[in-house]
Amino acid sequence: MQYKTILFDLDGTITDSGEGIINSVLYALKKMNVNVPEQRELYSFIGPPLIDSFKTVCHLDRHTSEQAVSYYRDYYQSKGMYENNLYEGIVEVLADLKQAGCALYIATSKPEIYAKQILTHFDLDHYFVGIYGASLDSGRSKKGDVIRYALQSAGITNLNETLMIGDRSHDMIGAKENELACMGVLYGFGDQVELESTGADYLAITPKDVEKIIIRN
Repeated sequence: MQYKTILFDLDGTITDSGEGIINSVLYALKKMNVNVPEQRELYSFIGPPLIDSFKTVCHLDRHTSEQAVSYYRDYYQSKGMYENNLYEGIVEVLADLKQAGCALYIATSKPEIYAKQILTHFDLDHYFVGIYGASLDSGRSKKGDVIRYALQSAGITNLNETLMIGDRSHDMIGAKENELACMGVLYGFGDQVELESTGADYLAITPKDVEKIIIRN
């Protein structure tokens, strides 16, 4: 087994967080009196840094985007983070990988404080050696920066034995920026073209495939 250290994305990889994220976006846009994008564009909010999504999808300037993020968080903290479900089989995968001797970490563009609350809510926090995420002030939000922060904070230096797992292009790009191999999961919010075109070394159709690929490599 080549990969002994595993970095997991959270949204779209551990949890199906679409409902809570989209409801939070809709709440923010309503508060801002901004037109709601099409459904497929709303799904592009899942994964990337929020402020970037408000700027690119809704064409808001930075100041207005920051206000939208604030409204988003008002809803998300009270309701949105719990409008969330675990992917079927993911708990067993985490347990099996930990049992096999893998050190598991979270590296997410979601603010770290929310990631910790969500994993505690689902009783998953004990599977992870460390939980690393974005800062609330957006100073650390790009996935490459979050991964670098996780590697440095955890003292991970065995990069050739470390694998990043996520469901969107920024997970793959962030992994490559940090010289890591990466696995794209097709049960999340990205598709095969998105993941392969941004450098996915492996593709997993189901959570169980994640385990199979790691164990056989």
